[in-house]
Amino acid sequence: MNFRLGELFCGPGGLAVGAAKAHFNFNNEEWGIKHAWATDYDKSTCETYINNICKGSRESVICEDIRKLDLHKLVEISEIDALAFGFPCNDFSQVGEQKGINGNFGPLYQYGIEMLKLAKPKWFLAENVGGLKSANDGKAFRLILQAMYDAGYSLFPNLYSFDKYGVPQARQRVIIVGIREDLHLQFEIPSPNPYTDINVSCRHAIENPPIPANAPNNEFTVQSKQVKERLSYIKPGENAFTANLPEHLKLKVKGATISQIYKRLDPDKPAYTVTGSGGGGTHMYHWVENRALTNREKARLQTFPDDYVFYGSKEEVRRQIGMAVPCKGAQVIFESILKTFAGIKYESIESNMKDKIMIHYE
Repeated sequence: MNFRLGELFCGPGGLAVGAAKAHFNFNNEEWGIKHAWATDYDKSTCETYINNICKGSRESVICEDIRKLDLHKLVEISEIDALAFGFPCNDFSQVGEQKGINGNFGPLYQYGIEMLKLAKPKWFLAENVGGLKSANDGKAFRLILQAMYDAGYSLFPNLYSFDKYGVPQARQRVIIVGIREDLHLQFEIPSPNPYTDINVSCRHAIENPPIPANAPNNEFTVQSKQVKERLSYIKPGENAFTANLPEHLKLKVKGATISQIYKRLDPDKPAYTVTGSGGGGTHMYHWVENRALTNREKARLQTFPDDYVFYGSKEEVRRQIGMAVPCKGAQVIFESILKTFAGIKYESIESNMKDKIMIHYE
């Protein structure tokens, strides 16, 4: 059984890689997920997706602002059995103005709802930042869940800490799995227990095996003399505000004590969250070398394979990597969905958002 997957807001392909790797044989039947079509608004992001996921079928990726796109064009490419959409998180992030549902990006989840109504896939996976839970005093999340339920789906939301699932990064994301109600299937949240023996330290992720000298997207950032000097005083796990810096290297910024400013990685722990944007001091910093991480090192933390080539300028590639869902984390969830449909029992846990599941019954 191969589920044909459509993607809205596909990004550079983190979900797509996870979907492609989620496959197994059960009772002499192959279970997997196949690319059907995808869309994103950014040209370089679409080039990355096309050249890594579906190079032989460029026409299956539409690069267009979804607000101007006729969704019927996607359905005409192929019918789908599954839908994935990591709707833009800008307005739900803990960093920023947190406009939530009232921002420019907050309402874009509605296009996912429209596609659910149009294509009626058997299941979907929706992804967003942890801040989605509290946006607009929790009203935004309830509104989104209600719309998904009204579209005809049983909902199984959970806040996943991906470092618990074999990803070398402390990245938390809300994942909502929906299964069409008429199928009468219950998705179980996969337990992190099978992944406890995986080394998720950032040192292990970046150094084992060593990144090949000719690996793509591995250019070093040119650091100024002052940045190098500042970093020389910052110990692993410290940032520009917790380190013992001499006066001339301290940041003269009032109220800006964000923990990731010039923060060095702790080599024996998972990395802090890889981000896709930000000014000076937000590029993630090596635990011993006085430099920012390369994009390839960040891609390792997002569990992309080394031969996954990102297209665009250095900053465009940074943004793509930061916006992606970690491939291995996505794979865990997709495999659990496949096992749900195949009738395979797997180790599970209770959702940490159980109180949200019943919202649609109120």
